Amino acid sequence: MGALGARLGVDSRASGAWALYDWANSAFATTVVAAVFPVYYESVIGAGLSGNLASVYFGYTTAVGLALVALASPVLGTLADRYRAKKRFLAGFVALGVVSTAGLFLAGEGAVLYASALFVLANMGFVGANVFYDSLLSHVASDADKLSTAGFAVGYLGGGILLVGNLAWILSPATFGFADADVATRAALLSVAVWWAVFSLPLFAYVDEPPADTTDGATAPESERSSPVVTAVRRLRTTAADMREYPDLLLFLGAFLLYADGIGTIIRMASIYGSEIGIGRTGIVGALVLVQFLGVPFAFLFGSLPGRRIGLAAGGIALTTKRAIYLGLAVYVGISVGGFFMTKTWHFWALAVAVATVQGGTQALSRSLYAALSPPDKSAEFFSFFSISSKLAGVVGPALFAFVGQLTGSSRYSIVSLLVFFLGGAALLSRVDVDAGRRAVRDGPAPATADPDAGSRPAEGGS
Repeated sequence: MGALGARLGVDSRASGAWALYDWANSAFATTVVAAVFPVYYESVIGAGLSGNLASVYFGYTTAVGLALVALASPVLGTLADRYRAKKRFLAGFVALGVVSTAGLFLAGEGAVLYASALFVLANMGFVGANVFYDSLLSHVASDADKLSTAGFAVGYLGGGILLVGNLAWILSPATFGFADADVATRAALLSVAVWWAVFSLPLFAYVDEPPADTTDGATAPESERSSPVVTAVRRLRTTAADMREYPDLLLFLGAFLLYADGIGTIIRMASIYGSEIGIGRTGIVGALVLVQFLGVPFAFLFGSLPGRRIGLAAGGIALTTKRAIYLGLAVYVGISVGGFFMTKTWHFWALAVAVATVQGGTQALSRSLYAALSPPDKSAEFFSFFSISSKLAGVVGPALFAFVGQLTGSSRYSIVSLLVFFLGGAALLSRVDVDAGRRAVRDGPAPATADPDAGSRPAEGGS
């Protein structure tokens, strides 16, 4: 893959194909989730709704789709590990997402129920596919931090390129043969489905299916095996017990559950919030294009922070993965406060730049840190819990956003309410001892001990 690819963690055809899937599915994250569809939903599909009801309905719709995936993903992850089916489940969810996204082309004015139902299904496809995509990381990466970051950076670039084309269609529809901006918008949604489908193909061609987990009776005679769902539920209970043997993994999962609530809600609700307070379609989409392209260098920069030193005193402070995540959360605290006071288009752009500096890097380092704290032979099962965290973040965050907006009549209070996720996540993250967690993965969990002091933990793990 070349010297540059090796430095970025893309050192094989399989790792390159894995990273390219971020290019494929990020079109959905940018055009459908973040930039174009929320504004179209608020200004066209929900034009007949009063007040901030379009934002409220959009928040609840987002929460429903992600809740369904959150409930299903543990069983699906267990089945994928047990029956060597990660790629098959990935393909099924990609198909669901692609077909549902394509169906949004037919959503016109007043089609609130139709558009909401398809958006629920498309979100299920997008997020469900990521359960199995993320679980492949430890099987293709020689350096998970670098490859995870490269995936996010490639995703920013791919999503940004398509979004630029979509923006050109919407701003000058006649130039591209569209009747008006609304038709161009619906064509942009259709283009996402095509982009997602085409650029997913290398992953299925070049990434091998990891070996099946053959523990707990997987090699038993066929007549002695339970049905797949019963087996999956039983195995899920075993996985939950296994995870209790990795206390730092569980602490990190809890921290991620909290701060991913805030990150996910900002990603999904920023555009419809901007439209609600009077930011124009061009200003919103233009700012999100800026986020996509600034996100590429900043994702790589943020991903390179672990191991660096900042400050001058006594050689500075060593930045670990955990401390780099703290830095990202501090920026998000500022974004939440700034969003409450936002009134002008340039305010939206300034906050977009702030998001670009930390969004990809914070998520990439979180994904790679979770991979480092997870035993590779249970990657799909453990990543299903990681996925539940991000999906529950997608449920609780937008639901809280919608509830606060419905209660107060303004989404400004919804934005500032996100502080609880960032501050709470940072507090729980402070209790994670990354070094101990990595030792548990390498050497196996420590045996139980009757000595109450034997398991005492340092105040700060340093990683």
